[in-house]
Amino acid sequence: MNTTTVPPSRRVLADCVRTATAAPSLHNSQPWRFRLDGPVVDVYADPARRLEVIDPAGREQLISVGAAVLTLRLAIEQAGYRCETTPFPSPAEPELVARVVAGAPTAVSATTEALAAAIPHRHTNRWPFAQLPVPPEALRRLVDAARHEGAVLTIATPAGRDRILAMAAEAGRRLQGGPGYHAELDRWAGQGVRHDGVAPWAVGPWDALEAVPVRDFGELSELRPAEPFEPYPTILVLATAGDARPDWLRAGQALQRVLLTATWQNLATTPISQPVEVPQARRLLTDPATGLSAQMVLRVGYGKVAGRSPRRPLSEVLLPDRAR
Repeated sequence: MNTTTVPPSRRVLADCVRTATAAPSLHNSQPWRFRLDGPVVDVYADPARRLEVIDPAGREQLISVGAAVLTLRLAIEQAGYRCETTPFPSPAEPELVARVVAGAPTAVSATTEALAAAIPHRHTNRWPFAQLPVPPEALRRLVDAARHEGAVLTIATPAGRDRILAMAAEAGRRLQGGPGYHAELDRWAGQGVRHDGVAPWAVGPWDALEAVPVRDFGELSELRPAEPFEPYPTILVLATAGDARPDWLRAGQALQRVLLTATWQNLATTPISQPVEVPQARRLLTDPATGLSAQMVLRVGYGKVAGRSPRRPLSEVLLPDRAR
């Protein structure tokens, strides 16, 4: 007997793309674009939205796009379809980062249900966390989430935590003194009404204890209050075996799976990207024994809900159909 597989409709895939735009990105730059072609969703890096001063190689942009790819995958699976992902499918199109193809209908797994349910609730939390330890079982789930996407998540020891936080603070000072840094920051952290960038409510306070390195967002930081953060934050380092474009894309997918796994466990998260934006600091995060390349530093804990950052409408991220 012949069976016919009906692919998801364009409306379903467009909804999946809309869900994918909820992914995190550096300064909420949302540096992605999508194109629909039947059951295929092509995911592109948007060169106009790369932060050229702090991300000259496009590493953090690909991490951001990778996070969107993982979110897209979950949305398609949540809609009841298998999906296959091919990284960098066309050498002739360097900005084409991934091709995601929706396949045959399938049952939705419990893991997909949980992670997909966390997508609208995940957000960067730059506020103080409670002085409560994160249970080992919760941390194990985060480590497993990174491993599922081919990355390694390491929990910093107390000495490692202090070293990483000091590196982050020093990296932040170096970034502040770099040419073009403030102009680029002003582009993404202004006061105007917009659908991207860092929203005023997402900035959070300064750390009165000066333990957690909080990024300075220029004019948005001028009226920041000072509050005591947790003195002993839980710090994680996400790393990959390589350090090329496919590894950055993989790191982004792993990062988003970790963040969503944290969200459904009611954990708050803060990416601390300053130490991986300064090459000298990033090299110090490399483990000589394993050669793993650090891609992101995360702070996790229990905190009050912070506001979600705005997202661009679907019309701004969907590319026109290919000419036939």
